[in-house]
Amino acid sequence: MEHFGYQGSKIWTGTQPRSLWVGLALLLCLPCWAQQPGTPRSLVVYKSLQPLTIDGRGDEESWEKAPWSEPFIDIEGEAEPPYRTRMKMLWDDTYLYFHAQLEEPHLWGNLKQRDTVIFYNNDFEIFIDPDGDTHNYYEFEMNALNTVWDLFLAKPYREGGPVLDSWDITGLKTAVHLQGSLNDPTDTDQGWGVEIAMPWAVLLEASGSNAPPESQFWRINFSRVNWDFDLEGQTYHRKRDAQGNHLPEHNWVWSPQGVVNMHEPEHWGYAYFSANPVGEPEEFSIPRDEEIRWLFYRIYRAQKKHLQQNGAFAQNLQALDIKPRLGDGTAILPELQVHPAGWVLRTKSPFTGRQYQIREDGRFQEFHTTH
Repeated sequence: MEHFGYQGSKIWTGTQPRSLWVGLALLLCLPCWAQQPGTPRSLVVYKSLQPLTIDGRGDEESWEKAPWSEPFIDIEGEAEPPYRTRMKMLWDDTYLYFHAQLEEPHLWGNLKQRDTVIFYNNDFEIFIDPDGDTHNYYEFEMNALNTVWDLFLAKPYREGGPVLDSWDITGLKTAVHLQGSLNDPTDTDQGWGVEIAMPWAVLLEASGSNAPPESQFWRINFSRVNWDFDLEGQTYHRKRDAQGNHLPEHNWVWSPQGVVNMHEPEHWGYAYFSANPVGEPEEFSIPRDEEIRWLFYRIYRAQKKHLQQNGAFAQNLQALDIKPRLGDGTAILPELQVHPAGWVLRTKSPFTGRQYQIREDGRFQEFHTTH
């Protein structure tokens, strides 16, 4: 018998083809219109002073100098998790590095095969969209056994994928440092540390660039899945309710999504890659042009809702009850063009003069007019 279903922000599969569970995700997510979270978080990523040993400890001089992120928060942006999670990032000419510390009084895991559904265990996850268009992005997960799942998404699930599950980060380095004992319920643990090195040679494939993004930003987010558990003898299992169904997982993230769905890349945080070596601080502010992106995704979601409710896209912004103004009241002058296959919305930035567009499939891009 084949099994399929939707679990929180995750899609899970038994034996059905990938296209089926992507389709199911779309059907179930259509009514789940995201609440607007606040301004995404941002972090400055400095250059490492030396090559790093990937052992999960993060105890080199560069890691000691690198700033910690804010503690993770509930994915919807309100509740404070009971266990603290923080991360750091560094980069050099070869790798993009990650280090995280996860408080956890019960270290457990049983998934040992690469590219299995890692979030069925407690895990740590990274999401990377190099050019910020919400298409062609990476997802990475790992558990306390140092088992990884890396995949490439050509589009978010809401736009039908496809998902390249067999895609691998060639040259990936990962390690876990346990602060306690794994799968031993007789004691109380402190937590676990993870350390990851992703080669630029792979990450740049979807970035439109052939060099690390020095003095630029990428859209990145981090997630931690944590499960309530039961014990069968000395073995940990995800907790079930009285009907035998697994209880929902806890989703704790760096930059809140405003909805239980990591696959809305427009809500991810901003990682700015400083040219400075770690220890030489640099300030970063999210550019004001990004406010246009945030407004355009409000319109994108409103168009999807309008299509669902009325069977057609709105012909103008008045029908969507959205005023084209930014948070401080700055007006922009977008042009909406609706055509038989969808729509495109375009505007010119009042700050930089750059021109931006978003399509019915949610892809946001800078565009250039031709003469």
